[in-house]
Amino acid sequence: MSAAQMLKHCDLVLQVALHKIVLPDINVLFGTVGIVAKYEMQVFNNGIPRNMPTFQKLIVNFECDFDEVKKSLLKTLDDYWQAFENNNLSNRHKLFGKMTEKDWGFLEYKHLNHHLKQFNV
Repeated sequence: MSAAQMLKHCDLVLQVALHKIVLPDINVLFGTVGIVAKYEMQVFNNGIPRNMPTFQKLIVNFECDFDEVKKSLLKTLDDYWQAFENNNLSNRHKLFGKMTEKDWGFLEYKHLNHHLKQFNV
C-alpha cells in the first residue's frame, strides 16, 4: 500500500461511520472477536491489533493521486466532525458491534494515527 492508497483507505473507513459505506454481515465468531478487540483497545489504550482483518470494501488496491485523496480525506474528516457533533454517527459497526460517539472517536483516532505513523505522513 502506498501513502496515497492509505489516505483513501482511511477516507473509506470514516465513511462507514457516516452511513455512506455499508459493510457486509460477518459471522458471530468474528463479531465476538471484534467486540472484544474494541474493548481491549479502549481499556488498555492499545493501538490497532496486528493483522486485523480488513473488509474488502475498505481495501484500496488501485492507484490514487496523493493530493486528490488528501483533499477528499480532509473533506470527509470535516463531514465526520459535523456528524460527531450532531450525534449522527452510525450506532453499529459490523465488526465492533454497538458504537457510541466516544467509541467512534477513539477507534477512528487510533486507526488514523496507526496509518499516518506507518507512512510517516
